[in-house]
Amino acid sequence: MDFRFIRNRHFFIIDILMGLLAYVAIIAVIAPLSAIITYIEGGIFAIILLTTICPVVFAICGIYQIDWIYASYSDYAKLLCVGIFSAIINIFIGFLIKNGYIFPKLNVAANACIIMLVCSVRFFVRLLYKYMFSKKNNHDKRALIIGAGSLAVTLLREINTNPHMSYNVVGLIDDEKLKYKKRFYGVNVLGTRNDIVRICKEKGIDEIIFAIYNLPYQQRQQILDICASTGCKVKILPGIEAMLTGKITSNTIREVEIEDLLERDPVTLDNKQIANDIAGKTVLVTGGGGSIGSELCRQILKYRPAKLIVVDIYENTAYELSLELKKKYPKQDIDTIIASIRDEERLEKIFSTYKPDMVFHAAAHKHVPLMEKSPSEAIKNNVFGTYNVALYAQKYGVERFIMISTDKAVNPTNIMGASKRMCEMIIQTFAKEGKTKFVAVRFGNVLGSNGSVIPLFKRQIKDGGPVTVTHPEITRFFMTIPEAAQLVLQAASYAQGGEIFVLDMGEPVKIYDLARKLISLSGYKPDADIKIEFTGLRPGEKLYEELLMDEEGLNKTAHSKIFVGQPIDIDVDILNQKLEVLKAALEKDDDAAIKTAVAEVVPTYTIDENYA
Repeated sequence: MDFRFIRNRHFFIIDILMGLLAYVAIIAVIAPLSAIITYIEGGIFAIILLTTICPVVFAICGIYQIDWIYASYSDYAKLLCVGIFSAIINIFIGFLIKNGYIFPKLNVAANACIIMLVCSVRFFVRLLYKYMFSKKNNHDKRALIIGAGSLAVTLLREINTNPHMSYNVVGLIDDEKLKYKKRFYGVNVLGTRNDIVRICKEKGIDEIIFAIYNLPYQQRQQILDICASTGCKVKILPGIEAMLTGKITSNTIREVEIEDLLERDPVTLDNKQIANDIAGKTVLVTGGGGSIGSELCRQILKYRPAKLIVVDIYENTAYELSLELKKKYPKQDIDTIIASIRDEERLEKIFSTYKPDMVFHAAAHKHVPLMEKSPSEAIKNNVFGTYNVALYAQKYGVERFIMISTDKAVNPTNIMGASKRMCEMIIQTFAKEGKTKFVAVRFGNVLGSNGSVIPLFKRQIKDGGPVTVTHPEITRFFMTIPEAAQLVLQAASYAQGGEIFVLDMGEPVKIYDLARKLISLSGYKPDADIKIEFTGLRPGEKLYEELLMDEEGLNKTAHSKIFVGQPIDIDVDILNQKLEVLKAALEKDDDAAIKTAVAEVVPTYTIDENYA
């Protein structure tokens, strides 16, 4: 026997001893006291057979490769089946070779006994380890699990078997009344969502784990709001990941984030239509290393383009994205290019070389306060950079050009928003000439993007506060990055030329309420453990954002979350003249002159006099 492939030699030796013990035990039960020695001497061959065949069959069938401390039900089922199989082999050999094998009935009983013994030993070792470990870790976090379905049961099983899951689960919560007081892995269902606050107080709960797989968004939000009010730290078990992989680790359970509370029902896409637009095409994404640009790249690759060209000026994020995409899509043709959209010669080289069929233009300076202090950079990059990309897209026969815009372009009070409105105007003028379909997609803030308020709040909470909010009444529209990218792809399939598509952002969210909720979900009390400070509106910042200008109107599309604003007639010659005036202001590098020139181009732009 080659011991090198047997991972648990202790069990191998124990199983040999169990074979001897099983035979002796059966003799002690069946045989008269005076005949025990006779039975043992007459059963030497049976004992050798019993103590040999069972361990050998176990080794061949991989029983010794199972870690019995963390074994599953399927592992025990396998042990039982293999034990029965080895017993059948043993009995069969015994009946074939009768010489020295004088007690066949006793041998059958001994084989049944050894199956019970090997199973019992393994189960006992598991219970012993669990008992010793629970004694060693009696300071585990007291947890309440929300949900008593398959996901919660999977979590309970993992907590029971994994020493790194340091939780003492006090109870379960489920709104299904039939489950009340039922017991799962030794843990009772203590009540419904209405009992969460009371149970947390009575049971001294440290942490709440949300473990419901397919709960509708509104109900999930209601339950998480209740959890946030308890003062306990709240974590969530992502259902899709756990159900698909079948594995739960301490890293799988993550903190509940605002994204979970603001997330809406999953986006439904017309995948066939999107695939018809992208499959087999050459697609170029500017700003591909950014938050929206990188997610667009990930989504685009699902539809198998012939080639994806990622263009970005910032090499670090572009490099990281390149590694990620090539690992996930090793057979896809992906080129990552470092280039500035301000560089006309570089852009023409890229367009003339690759001749893309579709362009998603996401490159832009987006930070409102920074652009307010450096308006020339916003205009050079956003306005004239967009002009350059649109120019070469038209020159080299791009089929569709989709520009990523922002709600800040509507009645802007800051240079960043005004620059994006100019970008919309530019692509609408380009849409009047040539065959390229130029459109813009306008939406609000995306959660988790670079510069988003959520990462800032998280850092401030981690540092112990204070959490800074500019104004108690400030509101914003929010959308997750994947949702925004998916809807951009869908909007692109509707492009006819000149449209500004507006994404349904849901209800606006008050930033102050968002800050309080994030503090509560982190296990702290707002204004007591973590202070909230108001810092005043930043340069060019509005209390609320809009998604549509009055004159644009709004029409439905085939998708319930995508609307289209009516194109505004823009005189190409007049726009070009105004852009020339803007260029002249840039050459002077005079911020006041630049803002005045911007106001000439964008009539709805209101200059913030405090920062003019």
